[in-house]
Amino acid sequence: MSEKKKSLKITDAEWEVMRVAWTTKATTSKEVTAALNEKTEWKSTTVKTLLSRLVDKGMLGTKRTGNKFIYFPLVEERSSIEILSQELLTKVCSKKVGKVLESIINDSLLSVDDITRLETLLKEKQKTAVKEVPCNCIPGQCQCHLVS
Repeated sequence: MSEKKKSLKITDAEWEVMRVAWTTKATTSKEVTAALNEKTEWKSTTVKTLLSRLVDKGMLGTKRTGNKFIYFPLVEERSSIEILSQELLTKVCSKKVGKVLESIINDSLLSVDDITRLETLLKEKQKTAVKEVPCNCIPGQCQCHLVS
């Protein structure tokens, strides 16, 4: 199975811990607690529980160095973001994906470079775009069939 088809199945709290691990490449529970302290005010026991869950889920690896454990990511941040975005988009009618992306763009702070990359991507995407996106819902999940 490729990483793109995997499911993250991690909580928002676990995602916060992973962001620290991706940034530091290798970290301790004490360093994670310190990094997240201002944002979360989690106690060290909470961070250790989250780290343990991420190890169990195969997101983090560990190695013992003296009397402490070093945690390191086993999955890349970029592939995890791709999986997360795929999971989000599978939750809505395929006809509404454009509206979701529009909402994300409207609600996001973007740099000039971000916008230039998006414009380039959209121009490329337009070359293979369909006239109308087909609905992927089962009956009762949307009202696409009612719209003419």
